[in-house]
Amino acid sequence: MAKQSIFGRISTLVKANVNALIDQAEDPQKMLDQLVRDYTNNIADAEAAIAETIGNLRLLERDHQEDVQAATEWGNKALAASRKADELRTSGHTADADKFDNLAKIALQRQIGEENEARSAEPQIATQTEVVDRLKDGLNGMKQKLEQLKTKRSELLARAKVAEAQTKVHDAVRSIDVLDPTSEIGRFEDKVRRQEALAQGKAELAASSVDAQFESLEDIGELTEVEARLAALKTGGTSAPAIGS
Repeated sequence: MAKQSIFGRISTLVKANVNALIDQAEDPQKMLDQLVRDYTNNIADAEAAIAETIGNLRLLERDHQEDVQAATEWGNKALAASRKADELRTSGHTADADKFDNLAKIALQRQIGEENEARSAEPQIATQTEVVDRLKDGLNGMKQKLEQLKTKRSELLARAKVAEAQTKVHDAVRSIDVLDPTSEIGRFEDKVRRQEALAQGKAELAASSVDAQFESLEDIGELTEVEARLAALKTGGTSAPAIGS
């Protein structure tokens, strides 16, 4: 029963669709790790069971060979006893001849027994040979699947590392976007521009104030001249200054 269970697992694992199992797995890497362990363990069990099966087959083959050899030897003994009986009968020793003929019959009976033993073992040997061949093929299939699994796992791990690196890059880019130094520079530049505009406003305000002061001085000058002319009129002088004076 244990062997049948192992052989059944060989068939199941060899027929397993690895890609489908990976596609259905929530965590493909864990699924691959588990499959690698399952295949490795089952291959070890299968190798032990197949080795035992091969050992049993070799025992059957040796027993069969011994039966064939024994049948041949008994046949040779029967032939020798029969010839001896013929010689004795020719020389007139009938009683001794009959004795050797009886020995030849016994040898022939033993030969037939050994032949029957050999013949009955042949179908079992053929069946066991076929089973061993199928098991070897299945075991080789499992080993090939195991190599495929290991390759898949290596590919998946490599892809996972690439994806992880890409994720880190994207996260870094996103963090740079969030903390964009150019935006800080832009804000600082805007502040400088505002300060420059304020300084310009103050300068313009100061300039306009000076102009106003000069304008007031001109106004005072005009008033002073008016007062002077009025005083001149009152004293009998002219109100207009001489042209060209």
